Amino acid sequence: MEKKAKIKIAITIASLAAISILFTRQQRRRRKLNQCSQYSCYLQSEPKPQHNFKRVLADNSYSPFKHANKEKSSGSHPYELEITALLENPRPEFDFSNVDLDLQRSDSFVWVETKSQLNELANALSKEFFFAVDTEQHSLRSFLGFTALIQISTEKEDYLVDTIALHDEISILQPFFADPGVCKVFHGSDNDVMWLQRDFHIYVVNLFDTAKACEVLSKPQKSLAYLLETYCGVATNKFLQREDWRQRPLPAEMLQYAQTDAHYLLYIAKCLVAELKQQGNENSYCPDDKFNFVLEASRRSNTVCLQVYTKEIESYPGEAAASSIFFRLLNGQGGVSSISSVTQDLVRRLCAWRDLMARVHDESLRFVLSDQAIIALANKAPANPTDVYTTIAQADSDVDCLNLSSSLPSPSPVVCSHLDDVERQVCNNVENLDDILLANLQKCLGPNGSCPLSVFNYVLPAKSNWELKNQSNKFVYKQNGVKVSRQVAKKASRDLFVQKFSCKSPVYHNCRIYANDGRLLCYCDRKKLEWYLTRDLAKLVEDNPPAIMLLFEPKGRPEDEGNEFYIQSKKNICVSCGEGNHYLRYRIIPSCYRIHFPEQLKSHRSHDIVLLCVDCHEVAHAAAEKYKKQISAEFGIPLFIHKVADSRKAEARPGFSASITNFEAGVSPLQLRTAAMALLHHGPTMPSNRREELRRIVMRYYGGREISQEDLERALLVGMSPRERRRHAKKRGLSLKMSKPTDFPDRQQDSYPAVMVESATMDATKADNVLGLHAIETQKSGEKEGRSSLTESHESKPPTCSNGGIDQLVFSTIWKKMNSTSKVSDSKDDSVGNVDDECENSSVQNGFGSSSPTPNSKVSLLGHGPHGKQVVDYLLREYGEDGIRQFCQRWRQVFVEALHPHFLPAGWDVMHSGRREFGEFSVYNPAKKPADDGAAEINKMHH
Repeated sequence: MEKKAKIKIAITIASLAAISILFTRQQRRRRKLNQCSQYSCYLQSEPKPQHNFKRVLADNSYSPFKHANKEKSSGSHPYELEITALLENPRPEFDFSNVDLDLQRSDSFVWVETKSQLNELANALSKEFFFAVDTEQHSLRSFLGFTALIQISTEKEDYLVDTIALHDEISILQPFFADPGVCKVFHGSDNDVMWLQRDFHIYVVNLFDTAKACEVLSKPQKSLAYLLETYCGVATNKFLQREDWRQRPLPAEMLQYAQTDAHYLLYIAKCLVAELKQQGNENSYCPDDKFNFVLEASRRSNTVCLQVYTKEIESYPGEAAASSIFFRLLNGQGGVSSISSVTQDLVRRLCAWRDLMARVHDESLRFVLSDQAIIALANKAPANPTDVYTTIAQADSDVDCLNLSSSLPSPSPVVCSHLDDVERQVCNNVENLDDILLANLQKCLGPNGSCPLSVFNYVLPAKSNWELKNQSNKFVYKQNGVKVSRQVAKKASRDLFVQKFSCKSPVYHNCRIYANDGRLLCYCDRKKLEWYLTRDLAKLVEDNPPAIMLLFEPKGRPEDEGNEFYIQSKKNICVSCGEGNHYLRYRIIPSCYRIHFPEQLKSHRSHDIVLLCVDCHEVAHAAAEKYKKQISAEFGIPLFIHKVADSRKAEARPGFSASITNFEAGVSPLQLRTAAMALLHHGPTMPSNRREELRRIVMRYYGGREISQEDLERALLVGMSPRERRRHAKKRGLSLKMSKPTDFPDRQQDSYPAVMVESATMDATKADNVLGLHAIETQKSGEKEGRSSLTESHESKPPTCSNGGIDQLVFSTIWKKMNSTSKVSDSKDDSVGNVDDECENSSVQNGFGSSSPTPNSKVSLLGHGPHGKQVVDYLLREYGEDGIRQFCQRWRQVFVEALHPHFLPAGWDVMHSGRREFGEFSVYNPAKKPADDGAAEINKMHH
């Protein structure tokens, strides 16, 4: 009984305690809610340390970041020439052997907080040939974040630089970081390099990154904590990295952590360089090759220096955050399509308001309003400030206590100061969002604004800056019967495009392949690793991320090909603007050209395939289409097939009208297909004059004779590639394998439709004038100047070739081989071309020139395929592979000039050669491929 009584008492006490806690929490919420209505702006009574900065290089406006100007700088990076010189001619003098470094860290360091102390530091650095650097950032209470502390260590001293007190004076250190004769040692420098640019215009030149050295040495881990414990026997608390580094004075524990991070870096670098040299000696048979490992680590480190900081500029405030919420937090509800349009609109409104308030108050987005709170507000749509407050507090309290945001005040001081604005966003879904945001901005920073101006927000109210953000809403469209602005309609269309076509998973897995001597060969995806593992050609050496070591000697090394691109990890972001929420693959060299390149210039070559967001993809595509027109004019090769016509004997066809004479033959493939489709789908219901107009278009293809339903069906297929035909059949609910022969009359014979193609070849005279080349033999008599024809016989007979003799026999043999089977050739280099041109080319190299003389059944006449084939054929014939490489360089230059990309992977280069040699096990190795029947027949005849 006593035990039961004790249990009852314990339960009663626990219940009372829980009730007391709940009551206390409610009381606090009521008091805070009452206080919220009294606040003008919390910044009036809670100033921030960064508000003492007199000048900032990156403010919170919508304008892009401006980098330092420097004479002789050729690109967006002011020290691009110096860094490129280090990449092309790496310096092997990473010699720390004479450095006397004491492993025993003393508690003494120099705290630098005045300008005179900073000058003393600059004087000390002027005598050094290397020094170690680390930085500590603060991002929670800042929109863009800022550097709160810089740690610099030399052989003799450790310096902790108070960059809050000296923010406006740190530029004194710029020359020492930019000096290529002084080596700067960092660990994991990717972020540090860009933060120094953002805050102080400090650009790092000549960098040794100990994390990159770990990659070269294939260390099991590359964290600084691992290196400190392995080489120095020192353990650190990495959770201190997330502490508030703005506080002054810093606690002793944080000071010790900051000093430790930089103090041991020089010693760790000394150990790693020694290991790099040792491994280079052990794995090299050439005495001159002993520094390769060191130089590789140097090259990887200095590619980081080429990164440039950019502000993330969205087309509308909060757009990226809203998309992130839709695709990440609401994924469990079945995707965006399952979310009501009202909820989606509320999420976008709240994200836009949060973005603006974060810029005004210089706070991070997560501090202002959490994603969970935005979802709760959008779902519940509270009708008054009290409900708004309660909804936010409840949403944040439901977050796991381990989450950092759970320790933040909820609602935040920003929300408490502008609770009525949040209510307005939630309740007023009719008023234009631009008008609401502009009113909020004037309320905060206008002439009688409630929020203080600072160096971070003073530009925001400017009309010119607001116009950078604001998009035109002059035009109104109707969507589902409801009037919507042009901006809303465009956004909805864009979101749908992103949802449908963007990559659904990361493109770069950053898996690694090592040679059998431990040297990194490339980064790749998991599929490639599995290919080697399933064939017992490699062994797994790491699990996360996966890495394999080859069990054979590869054909070549990246450094042998002068190619650093394939041994760099790559980020899944847009290479132009840095957008990471969505991206698409973009081919810098258009497919209509690249598909016809020789195998060694395109196989497994990902250098010219990059990731772009939808907006940058649109810009790049427009520039590419414009340049295609220039290529077309330069080479005299039209982008499209101008006309196609049925080449079969009109007299042999039933229904031929002999009364039709002088009928203009030929029609555009696209025009023919459009006309045939319209007649098939809507012929009986359309106006008679329009129907007759379309019928005459189709009749022009058939030489003027009357057309039947079968002719219309056949006209739909003219110019299509096999893939396009399969898609067409799938749309109609047919299967090419299972459909009856009556579905497509003469389908077997029409797999290579009989057409006459006009204006798809190069005007040789024009090419001669443009390129300064020797005159190319003009077409034979009987053809009009600048015109040629491709005749594919309905009976699959070889086209006649005016050259005759052995070349005619060779071409006939290949044609028969191609048509002896119903299978479509898998060759990627087949293409539609000019018969006479192909016959002339066949006389070169024993009748089989650089381009295949067979007509291509895989290239669609509806696109740029024939144009691309003839351009590539011409370049190969006149210049060989060098012509293709120069052609690729021109396209890369077009891409760079169109987008000015800031996030290209390290090692990407306009002058990239692109050639590769195939190894023993490569499926593209010519020795692994069966001999070409046509080529074998040629050799047989010539011998």
